[in-house]
Amino acid sequence: MASFLSSLRYLLSDFIGEGDGTPPFLPPGLPDGVEPEVSDGIHLLMEYQGARYAKLYVDRLRRFIGKPGVDDALFGDVARLMAMRMSYQDPVRIAQLKLGELDTGTGDPSARGDPSARGDPSARTADDVRQFRLDELVEALPAAIADPVLGLLERLGWTRKQVSIRFSTKNRWSIRRLKIEASLRRWRRFSVRYARERVWVERWLHMIDRALTKKPEAAAAIVQTATMVQGYGAAYRQGLADWHAIIDGLAKPTFDGVLPLEDLAGAVAEARAAALPDPRQAALKRTIAEIRARALAAGEKATV
Repeated sequence: MASFLSSLRYLLSDFIGEGDGTPPFLPPGLPDGVEPEVSDGIHLLMEYQGARYAKLYVDRLRRFIGKPGVDDALFGDVARLMAMRMSYQDPVRIAQLKLGELDTGTGDPSARGDPSARGDPSARTADDVRQFRLDELVEALPAAIADPVLGLLERLGWTRKQVSIRFSTKNRWSIRRLKIEASLRRWRRFSVRYARERVWVERWLHMIDRALTKKPEAAAAIVQTATMVQGYGAAYRQGLADWHAIIDGLAKPTFDGVLPLEDLAGAVAEARAAALPDPRQAALKRTIAEIRARALAAGEKATV
């Protein structure tokens, strides 16, 4: 039985993306000074998901190498923020990070690499208790399983129900549980959340491409919108909704030529300042509507 399971894992390893542990090479033609950031991104995503995922990161970066309007600073920001978004926080990632504290025995980054702290049970950090939405936990499952469960939760009105999960390294059982949770990374690529994140990253990159073509002076502002989408739970959902509101209300219509917005970067900054922790997005929607009205009025005046 053990040999059968071992063989099955070997056969599935390439499909799952766990078979090749060799990190991808740095792409040729990188701008000066960005190699450390790209290298950090590769190593982060190797740890997060594996070699195939890190290669996807490199492939995504290639489209900006030598592209007009992409200077060293902009490329570095794309590389850094894309690695951040591709390593999105879910229970699997939090378990990985908690296990990483065992290397130093502390969550203090200044203690990393200190042999005297490594593996010392007395130096282990306190428990981390994180609050997740119930639908967020279900979305970590493959779509075939998650979709019917999400439908049921929706009918019951439980999608936003909060669930507490404890991440601890205080004893052997806690560490064993963390290892089991972290090992679920091999199935992450089949999850509902992974599919949504992949669509989001591709749309963000597409908007950067369009900005470089239509509004080069706004490209840096579009790149920085990635910082709106962070974390997990309600904050993550709010940031994602606000990002789509700004892109759909300001950036996309400007690129499409239907909104004569001269200062897109300024408009994005103004809208971001109005984004509050409000599920109704009242202030943000009002600000976007005001920006659009001003732009349309200015456009009509310019044609008279």
